[in-house]
Amino acid sequence: MTSGGKEPIVLVPGSIKGIGRAVALAFLERGYRVILNYWDWEEWLAPLQEMLKPHAGRYALFRTDLTDSGALRRFVEDAASRFGGIDILINNIERGGWPVVHGPYVEEQWNLEMATTLRAKWWLFDSCLSYLKRSSNGCVVVLSSIAGMVGRSGPAAAVFNDGYAAANRGISSFTETWARIGAPEVRVNELMLGFIETRHAEGTRGWGLLSQTEKEAIVDHTLLHRTGTLSDVVEAVLFLVERAPFMTGSVVRLDGGYVLGGEAVPPMPKGVL
Repeated sequence: MTSGGKEPIVLVPGSIKGIGRAVALAFLERGYRVILNYWDWEEWLAPLQEMLKPHAGRYALFRTDLTDSGALRRFVEDAASRFGGIDILINNIERGGWPVVHGPYVEEQWNLEMATTLRAKWWLFDSCLSYLKRSSNGCVVVLSSIAGMVGRSGPAAAVFNDGYAAANRGISSFTETWARIGAPEVRVNELMLGFIETRHAEGTRGWGLLSQTEKEAIVDHTLLHRTGTLSDVVEAVLFLVERAPFMTGSVVRLDGGYVLGGEAVPPMPKGVL
């Protein structure tokens, strides 16, 4: 996809693996220029670099601790100067604590979830805003979780920590504020994820710690009776970026119907009239 004869520039943090990597590669395959960032999980760096080889010259890979607001701002400046701006931000920063993994909260885990899932998202948007405003088609997709709606309850109780749930509820407030700030030059929409492979489902340490009964309870609670795939997320992101020009300030829930709870709809009663 091109815009005004120029390849749009997409910034995708958290792109060393999982959803971030899948989204970044999808944009590269569609002709965008992509800025990738990672901090930890360095054991995934070599596979990522191998996947990036066919796209030489159209990507830039940075290593930055985005919980450090000063380092974050320097990263955005360096990233924007590499290709001459930023047109699209996929605000994919998060650190989710699993009760089944971490057990009762300790202060370090609480602070890490807040600093990453909530605060770093705000600093990244704020740092990118001036570049997005100068774009001919500025766009932000904010990734969040249904944890902000369901919290530590029901089949999700072993998966979503209290702080992570609270942070994700706050993200929806950010989405509304950012849509107002960005308008009319920049569209801002939120993609609220349910149980997706590599994020709260298959391919995570926490999912492997759940019993078969606990996994089945999550799937049974989901109307579509499955967890989401990376492809599901990529397609939703591409829709919000490429095919929703009149959408801003909206929350799109990609959860297979988990929030609706899998409750059956009974037949209509006969009534008395």
